Amino acid sequence: MFIGVDCGTQGTKALVIDENGLVRGRGHAAHSLIERDSGAREQHPSIWVDAMIAAVRMALKEAALPADAIRCLGVSGQQHGLAVLDDKGAVIRPAKLWCDTETAPDNERIVAALGGPATWFDKVGIIPLTGYTISKLAFLADREPDNFARIAHILLPHDYLNHWLTGCFVAEYGDASGTGFFDVRKRAWAPEALSLIDRGSGRLAAALPDLVAPDAIVGKLTQAAAEALGLTTECMVAAGGGDNMMGAIGTGNVREGVVTISLGTSATVFSYSDTPVLDPSGAVAPFCSSSGGWLPLVCTMNATNVTSGGAHLLGRDVGFVSEALEATEPGAGGITMLPFLNGERTPDLPTARGTILGLSAVNMTPENLMRAMVEGVTFGVLAGLHRIRGDKAAERVFMIGGGARSKPWRQMVADMTGAEIVVPTGDEAGCLGAAIQAIWAYGRSAGAGEDIAAIADRCVSLDADKTTAPVASRKAAYDEAFGLYRARLADVHGVN
Repeated sequence: MFIGVDCGTQGTKALVIDENGLVRGRGHAAHSLIERDSGAREQHPSIWVDAMIAAVRMALKEAALPADAIRCLGVSGQQHGLAVLDDKGAVIRPAKLWCDTETAPDNERIVAALGGPATWFDKVGIIPLTGYTISKLAFLADREPDNFARIAHILLPHDYLNHWLTGCFVAEYGDASGTGFFDVRKRAWAPEALSLIDRGSGRLAAALPDLVAPDAIVGKLTQAAAEALGLTTECMVAAGGGDNMMGAIGTGNVREGVVTISLGTSATVFSYSDTPVLDPSGAVAPFCSSSGGWLPLVCTMNATNVTSGGAHLLGRDVGFVSEALEATEPGAGGITMLPFLNGERTPDLPTARGTILGLSAVNMTPENLMRAMVEGVTFGVLAGLHRIRGDKAAERVFMIGGGARSKPWRQMVADMTGAEIVVPTGDEAGCLGAAIQAIWAYGRSAGAGEDIAAIADRCVSLDADKTTAPVASRKAAYDEAFGLYRARLADVHGVN
């Protein structure tokens, strides 16, 4: 048996599966979030540990398995977050998260310090955006020098959990790709980027964890971790990775031609590649995958937070999202929402705010407003898909995250893209991906040579009831609405 853990923004999930992907137990625990008007979004790493313990114990209880049945555990973690530890291994301050925009000026400053976006792209293969880990280190250096001076270890959220589990300080290529101080082409740290922050002292480079391949075993559970989780010290811990990388594995997105759209608190669209996909504009993140290749990805920072917040504002529950889509037509009667409640990463507008355009006395209904919110979120994802695939249409799209639960929302994505939408069984793609990677790494440690694609084929099942075919007659209306969205985006923010 194997366990996958997914530490997200709003909570941690755990999944127990066997080597064929059969789910034996599930667990979940919620997270609290520190939010400030400055754009700060933070969590203390201790809540990740507490939530992981609760979720794993819940999943084990449901599975009703002996502790020694679990051979290996893998962790999926929210990308880009920064956990800093001192020389005694103590957490220095709450972790700044992927959705933290307080560091926007610091990111702008650090990009300029190396010579601008083109120089970053040339040297590292990636252009840091607000939210990447490097901007958080620059923030600490400039605004919290006392905390900065104590840094002895730099960890991403999933790295921190791996450290708590095993005592080891390691990082994996896929998650490391989103730091801004990792060369995605060479799969190596880029210390020159950090020297901009520590003024060439080399102190930050010395604080980086060792890099491991995605099929590596980090170590075995410590006695304390094993006792807390209800497992044994013989349980191994796989390399793990970022939530998008694990979500890719958990949807079988481990070979060319597969597209995944994730609609959670943020939205992402990504597609596996055997070779680096480099974008000099910086809009496409040329991340490494956690399965041996690359994972070109576009992330938008606003998705189900917009729709759930909108439903609450209108005095309804989240079920109103589906009700509103069924009651209205594509284009929301001419209303467009630019849904940048948390600022935005793609397009790069970290200080933007949400905007509603096109209201009239005729179209201003709760249903149209809700549709405009859903369309605004989805148009951002659609723009990302175009950036990744160009004019090459997707024939099949895996859809995961909270948005995938809504039948009308799945239909909207199908109609916009002209692609068949498929949804994996369950809603724990990150957990499943981490567990599949654990199977892969455990097998490799035992001398087995099974390919991760074969394991994914065996373990990823589809929910046939949620497969959605496009309705061709609706695409023209969505194309028109998308064109209006892009025109209004250009009018308000000067980008498209």
